[in-house]
Amino acid sequence: MQIGPYSLHNNLFVAPMAGVTDRPYRQLCRHFGAGYAVSEMITANNALWDNVKTRRRMDHAGEPGPIAVQIAGSDPAMLAQAARLNVELGAQIIDINMGCPAKKVCNKLAGSALLKDEALVGEILDAVVAAVDVPVTLKTRLGFCNGEENILRVAQRAEAAGIAALAVHGRTREDMYNGAARYELIRQVKQSIAIPVIANGDIDTPQKAREVLAQTGADAVMVGRAAQGRPWLFREIAYFLATGETLPPPQVTEIRDVLDGHLDELYAFYGEYSGCRIARKHIAWYTRGLHDGNAFRQAMYQLDSTAAQHAAVRQYFDELGRRGDRLQYEDTQAAGDDLADAPLAA
Repeated sequence: MQIGPYSLHNNLFVAPMAGVTDRPYRQLCRHFGAGYAVSEMITANNALWDNVKTRRRMDHAGEPGPIAVQIAGSDPAMLAQAARLNVELGAQIIDINMGCPAKKVCNKLAGSALLKDEALVGEILDAVVAAVDVPVTLKTRLGFCNGEENILRVAQRAEAAGIAALAVHGRTREDMYNGAARYELIRQVKQSIAIPVIANGDIDTPQKAREVLAQTGADAVMVGRAAQGRPWLFREIAYFLATGETLPPPQVTEIRDVLDGHLDELYAFYGEYSGCRIARKHIAWYTRGLHDGNAFRQAMYQLDSTAAQHAAVRQYFDELGRRGDRLQYEDTQAAGDDLADAPLAA
């Protein structure tokens, strides 16, 4: 898999997710075999960069290259300037967000709302590509509304502008994350352009990754929500694609150690107050469907120190370990799905 001058060691991508794909999470997914990870989106309005949240999102210390930074906005000149500034700060690839379905992003005519204005899409693509001498990629959806899917025109315009690779989520903005991703349109995109195409949406098992690659002809797959609390999914996919065989579930002791290390990185990255609160959703994802997981989570949400939180996690997984060597999920929902009861960071 190649993006511009950069050769990636495989075709497994971590989807950029606001509030999730921070530096600790990206490094963890790379450790488990993801070949590429993009930062959380950074606003193109650099007047808003002088705050702790944005500075953290621009922190790539110790990450393996290529460093990919996603920018979001609706003003072509502002996006071009943001691309230049991020390259000066070390970005090796710039990714443009035209896929985020969040209301607060779309209300600013950014993210997937841009798909309503194809002329503006073209202006943005031209401006950002011209602004920097590094590869520029695009993350987008099938369109804004069902019945008005314009991904084929957007893809061809992106290629004409010089976009180096295109990631397509197989839903419209109207779909949000409901229903099933539609891979047929991604297949048509791949057939219509020569640049690399990355398929995104509902890739939650090794078997699904292989099916999507075969069905779409895409050059890579991008995994998002399914890897939340399950970063070893990248290892499982890579092994299955290489051998056709399925790895056994991870041992409880390994997952305890993975989560232990993840928490240490989160606490160091965010500090005591924010680290404790941001860790809650990750702990919730790791424990989804496990024995007595809901009771554990409800108690864990009440803890307000990193020390207490960490100790509770260790105690819980030590108890799981006494029940068996491997994780056993007690519900039928995928371990990587979102948790309705997981509070986000303050």
